[in-house]
Order: sequence, then C-alpha cells, then structure tokens
Amino acid sequence: MNREFRLKTNEGNVLDISVNGLENINKAHCLILVHGFKGFKDWGFFPFTSEQLSKCGYFVVSFNFSHNGVDKTGSDLFDVESFAKNTVSLEVSELVQIIKACKSGFFGNTVAQKIGLIGHSRGGGTAILSSLIEEADVYVVWASIAKFDRYTERQKVEWRNKGTMHIVNSRTKQTLLMNVEMLEDIEKNKENSLSIKKAVNNLNKPLLIIHGTEDLTVPVTEGEQIYNWSNKSITEFKKIPACGHTFDIVHPFTGSNKKFDLVIQTTKEFLNVNFI
Repeated sequence: MNREFRLKTNEGNVLDISVNGLENINKAHCLILVHGFKGFKDWGFFPFTSEQLSKCGYFVVSFNFSHNGVDKTGSDLFDVESFAKNTVSLEVSELVQIIKACKSGFFGNTVAQKIGLIGHSRGGGTAILSSLIEEADVYVVWASIAKFDRYTERQKVEWRNKGTMHIVNSRTKQTLLMNVEMLEDIEKNKENSLSIKKAVNNLNKPLLIIHGTEDLTVPVTEGEQIYNWSNKSITEFKKIPACGHTFDIVHPFTGSNKKFDLVIQTTKEFLNVNFI
C-alpha cells in the first residue's frame, strides 16, 4: 500500500513524502531513501527501489528535500529560484526531521522499530552526516561523496564575486544557479557539522558502501576513502564492476539491469544481517 504525506519543517518548508509498504508499518523496520544533488524521490531507480524493499516487508519512506528544485506542478523542469537557495546544512536538518518523524509515529505507527538510511551520491554524505545529530540503526550509501567541498579555488573566487554559480542540468538542459550561501555553508562547517570524515569516524552503526568502479561523477576513490575512515568490523565495501554513478539506470526509468539488481541484492542481504 502506497501513500503520500507532507511534513512541515522547523524552517517553515514543506517536504513531499511517498511511502511504500504502509501495510508493514506496525511490524516492520523503516527505510528512508535519500536522493542526491539534482535528484528527487521519483527519479530513476527510487520508486523501483521503494517497491522492491517494501515487498521484502519494510516500510519505505522516500522524500524530496524542500529546495531540491523539483517543480511542485509536476513539471520535469527545475524551480531555479528554489534550487538556488539550498544549502547542505538545510538538507541535513530536513533529513533529521524525517528520521524523528519515523521515530515519533508521524506516519501512523506508534513508533518505528529500527531505522535504516539509504543515500545516493550527495544523499549518501547527507545520510552519514545526519548521524551526528540523530542516529539511525543501519546506513547504506550508494556512490556516495566523501566531501562536500568539491570546487577549485578559481571556481570559488568567481562564485563569491558573482554571488551565484551557474551549472547546467544535463538532463533538462536548464541552467541552474547556486547562491553563494551554499559555498559559505560548506566552508564554514566542513571541519565539523559537514565533515563526512568526522561523522564516519564517530559512526558506531553498520555501514554498507556500494560504488561503481567506472563512476565519473563521484570516483570510486571516494568510496574507498569512506571505508578507510570507517570501523571495519561493522562496515562492508562492495564495488560494482564496469558501471557508473547511477549503476546504468536512467530517468525516466526503463527497467533494472544486472548491475543494479546486484546493488539491490547486496543492500537487502546487508539489511537482513544487520537489522537484528
């Protein structure tokens, strides 16, 4: 059973949420899917992943960050103004509020049994960072970044001078903007609240890292870095040979493939072992 929810955040924004497996809610563990940069809850493999995991008996929550840029009318084009105002700290705060909603019975249950986070790309980094504020029980990251400071000094100087950075969405061909507040947030907090290294060093929960060996967007070396920081006794690292950042899944979704099937199967097996 599927259902849509809306959550008003402490910052006054609204998060659009889709849940799968509502029939499992009072007996199952909860999984929260976390999209990345230029991502959204209905992109590519997310609805398929929600369906597959709910069939395994999980209650699955997928949501849009308030400033991910997805147009509220359902258009495939981005809301440029909203996207420009986003920051990483805002996304961490919103994910923490989703975790607390699961723990407090917002979706109709008395309280979630245990909670797992599954984050892709920047969403993987955000999922790990949320542990500094509100812990989940299991963490899974797909093609995760190891750092948020991903810009050259030349880019930063131009960004500060102009007040915005222009990027092109290769899928929609739109030119998107990021306000300088994004850069200021990253630089101000990169050693503390936005330090993935610090969060992984402090993480005492099972962690699964899955990364494609031919990822050109986030190199597999970043997955290796996260693994190097981690507690090896409760961390697993799975490399998927010969595939890229989205494990060869496209949007609109046209079906799974052997590589992404392996991602799902590896995730299921890890959850089955560590949700105890």
